[in-house]
Amino acid sequence: MVRLTRIYTRGGDKGQTSLGNGERVPKHSLRVAAYGTVDEANAVIGVARLHTAADPAADPEADAMLARIQNDLFDLGADLCTPEEAEPKYPPLRIVDAQVDRLEREIDSMNEGLAPLNSFILPGGCPAAAQLHLARTVVRRAERLITELAEHEPVTAAAIRYVNRLSDHLFVLSRHLNDQGRTDVLWVPGANR
Repeated sequence: MVRLTRIYTRGGDKGQTSLGNGERVPKHSLRVAAYGTVDEANAVIGVARLHTAADPAADPEADAMLARIQNDLFDLGADLCTPEEAEPKYPPLRIVDAQVDRLEREIDSMNEGLAPLNSFILPGGCPAAAQLHLARTVVRRAERLITELAEHEPVTAAAIRYVNRLSDHLFVLSRHLNDQGRTDVLWVPGANR
């Protein structure tokens, strides 16, 4: 476990921060932007959980899935904030294939009961679904930053797979929470011409 005894350190007052390996980088570096956006996605999921945990009609497993995802996103942040090194002093925490596999199993399980999709979906429906659509878009932005980072520095393949699968998971979960897709808000092309 991590023990935080002091919240402010003044170490970032000049626009730099420390990575997991102690290296100092600008706060606007691509690596920091990538794991910062993962943190933002985690916060949006936290807001979605206000609805999944409080709604007695909601599937209790939905909140449990989101709780696991929030923990995984901290793992992903730890993975991204620690650049790969040949011989690290301490073994870094990395996303592993089992975490990606779990997302895929959950997607497949939820997808079995969904109403057929006949149009693109507009973000909305129940409050939890709307928040999950917002989380999905933040995860997609994180994915863009992570894949851009991977063009310049090594990023674990499982981390990229995880974030890619996560946006799919949040989409399917939003439909699941919208009465198995029956209360999805559908796009009607050209409806307001």
